[in-house]
Amino acid sequence: MSRLIYLDNAATTKVYPEVFEAMKPYFTECYGNPSSVYGFASKSKKAVEDARETVAKFLGAKASEIYFTGGGSESDNWAIKAVAEARKDQGNHIITSKIEHHAVLHTCEYLEKHGFEVTYVDVDENGVIRLDELKAAIRPTTILISVMFANNEIGTIEPVKEIGEIAREHGILFHTDAVQAYGHIPINVEELQIDLLSASGHKINGPKGIGILYLRNSVKLGAFIHGGAQERNRRAGTHNVPGIVGFGKATEIGAETMEKRAAYEIALRDRLIEGILERVPHARLNGHRTERLPNNVNISFEFIEGESMLILLDQQGVCASSGSACTSGSLDPSHVLLAIGLPHEKAHGSLRLTLSEETTREDVDFVVEQVVKIVERLRSMSPLYDDYCKNHA
Repeated sequence: MSRLIYLDNAATTKVYPEVFEAMKPYFTECYGNPSSVYGFASKSKKAVEDARETVAKFLGAKASEIYFTGGGSESDNWAIKAVAEARKDQGNHIITSKIEHHAVLHTCEYLEKHGFEVTYVDVDENGVIRLDELKAAIRPTTILISVMFANNEIGTIEPVKEIGEIAREHGILFHTDAVQAYGHIPINVEELQIDLLSASGHKINGPKGIGILYLRNSVKLGAFIHGGAQERNRRAGTHNVPGIVGFGKATEIGAETMEKRAAYEIALRDRLIEGILERVPHARLNGHRTERLPNNVNISFEFIEGESMLILLDQQGVCASSGSACTSGSLDPSHVLLAIGLPHEKAHGSLRLTLSEETTREDVDFVVEQVVKIVERLRSMSPLYDDYCKNHA
């Protein structure tokens, strides 16, 4: 393999060198427990609170509203389960969408087994939630709306502001899984009327194993992990100081570079989309054409399997995905692609390519060439494509 082109940044990202350097002292030098009272631990405590301030500023929130967690999935679980527990006397109904990450969907399925009712709202062919259905689903017993900020597979950005307004108008809490959006597009929790928000460090060139939950001060929830008094008595356990420092530094860099980085990635994203769609027949872009994450490309190819494409791309040094990395071991087609109306056979032939600021124009052009060749090769061996060609000759 002569080159490596990493186009799976929706799955995880490379840690920035500056982030790694910022973390290092808290492994070997400033290793004190922030909960301790002696002076040596004060450096760790200050580092945690500085990171909290950085994250809060980025979201337009207060530092007291930021809680550090073990990652995005934990934050999703905390938000949904804690609201269910805290508001069970007010109602037992939750609204979400059919294209949520499994950290949300499986949590909702868990709650359904414990007396809660969940409505899974449809999305349109671009993956945008149907706001009319969302409004119609609201009941007197609805206590939470949980809709992701941007989809992890097809990159569609949801109408978060409108959802926040609907939730606020009806006195319902609004949670958004912003794991894919955080650090990539602007987010202001006050302007968008978000009550709870989940994010993860390793999606923004920070370390794995660290995330945040934004929890509006007016929302009163109980503890998620019991034990010590960390995170204002809501999440027990010794702070992951290096991870928290890394999350804060990655957020700082993300805020400073976001506008320039997004413009660069959008230009390459569109070049990649157009290059493939112009040269490969029977291919479809999944997700909204413009209201999508700057770095996300998701295309379905008829008559071939996505897994075969991944293997052949890997042989050319290209790292890609056929959907969510969290379920890549599954043989089932993507629930997101099925939700936007793709039949099973087309959903199986999807390819997700997610760029970064390190991706070059040459990388994009190389990938287009490889995709063209691979699709031609796989279709030449496909009985389905052969039948199609015979019937349309």
